[in-house]
Amino acid sequence: QVQLVESGGDLVQPGGSLRLSCAASRRMFDIYTMGWYHQAPGQQRVMVATISNAGTPKYAGSVKGRFTISRDITSGTVFLQMNNLKVEDTGVYYCHAERDVMVAGTGPDIWGQGTQVTVSS
Repeated sequence: QVQLVESGGDLVQPGGSLRLSCAASRRMFDIYTMGWYHQAPGQQRVMVATISNAGTPKYAGSVKGRFTISRDITSGTVFLQMNNLKVEDTGVYYCHAERDVMVAGTGPDIWGQGTQVTVSS
């Protein structure tokens, strides 16, 4: 099991952009679906974007066309490019890894500690 360490959160104006990074490990990409989750103040944590071990991305409807998830296999880093940010995007963003049971068997999900994004005028 490895740690996930997020970075890149900041204060930004509506319409601005940020790129979040999740430091994972290269070997994780073979057996985990990696993802980003958003937790607004006082709200439930929800999925924003995922990328499977095959490299297939999926997005929540609220961010499709604005956010892009990607990975750098060499460095073991997962990115979330966030464009045209809205006030409702404010909150803590968590990196997440879900084990692929068919590939590697059962194991616990892994969560990072989160990075704060604040979108405000």
